[in-house]
Amino acid sequence: MAKRSRVGIAGFTGYSGRELLRILKRHPDVDPVLLEHRPVADTELPFGETTPRFPFTPEGLRESGAVLVFLATSLEVSLESAPMVLDAGLKCIDLSAAFRLRTRNNYRRWYKIEHPRPDLLTEAVYGLPEYFRQVVKVARLVANPGCYPTAANLSLRPLIVEAALDRAAGVVCDAKSGVSGAGRKPALKTHFCEVTENFSAYGVLFHRHVPEVLLTSDVEEQELSFSAQLLPLHRGILETIYVRTARPMTHAELTAVYEKYYRDEPFVRLYPAGRLPDLAQVRQTNFCGIGMTVDPDTRRVAIVAAIDNLVKGAAGQAVQNMNLLLGCEETTALL
Repeated sequence: MAKRSRVGIAGFTGYSGRELLRILKRHPDVDPVLLEHRPVADTELPFGETTPRFPFTPEGLRESGAVLVFLATSLEVSLESAPMVLDAGLKCIDLSAAFRLRTRNNYRRWYKIEHPRPDLLTEAVYGLPEYFRQVVKVARLVANPGCYPTAANLSLRPLIVEAALDRAAGVVCDAKSGVSGAGRKPALKTHFCEVTENFSAYGVLFHRHVPEVLLTSDVEEQELSFSAQLLPLHRGILETIYVRTARPMTHAELTAVYEKYYRDEPFVRLYPAGRLPDLAQVRQTNFCGIGMTVDPDTRRVAIVAAIDNLVKGAAGQAVQNMNLLLGCEETTALL
């Protein structure tokens, strides 16, 4: 890109918004601006932060000069704000779940509310670049994937597309996340005294991220058992996914299936036999590490996937999508 583009961040005081600002400030092709959608105290960002601020209104968007807006906001705010961004002629990347589920019925089933803009729900592109980068490039509205589904879909989709799994045996996804995945708004369940020296399950079987796995990896609901658990950590997601192969397969044969899809993917790292990813290896990176343990005799496979929930699970993937939308090199500011 010859000219630097301005990009706006709404929700810049949250964990994902702050991560966006951190990444974008080192991006050589864009200049971030902050869009204030509610009163913000001067102490919400580090003292001396000089990134320009504008009100998050139609007038503020025009004044900001932004060509694209990130919504690092709650679902409710994104539902109200995305139409305003699009009506202003700007591209929009939404980090909430407001536009991920494609149909009004899916939305009603999993989020228990009527979606106010089913037209945008249909239009939105699911921003998992490893599979949908060509449609992301021409989109107006990108629904950034959830953190849990990012790791799960990158782990499962190659095996399902290649018919490598015994579908009747089901898929068990045991997923664990750091506390920042719950957002910055105070809540009892994420209070320090509730989380420290503790480990708890939530959203078992019916977590709101489940439909993103069903829709993206073409898994049937009755096949998938998903459990989410809260780790006493700031950031990171580690998922252990249990499946059976359709026939006895070695580690090398399964790795060949993944390499078909990820050989040229800059942010997916496949681990050799005998090694598995952990959170320390992906912390503050946009990588997804995938490793597995294979038992050909019983056809059992345990897949382990690790990401940073604030980077590949949120802000980093959003910047990856922005790079595609603006014609930048996809890895810019992320490697």
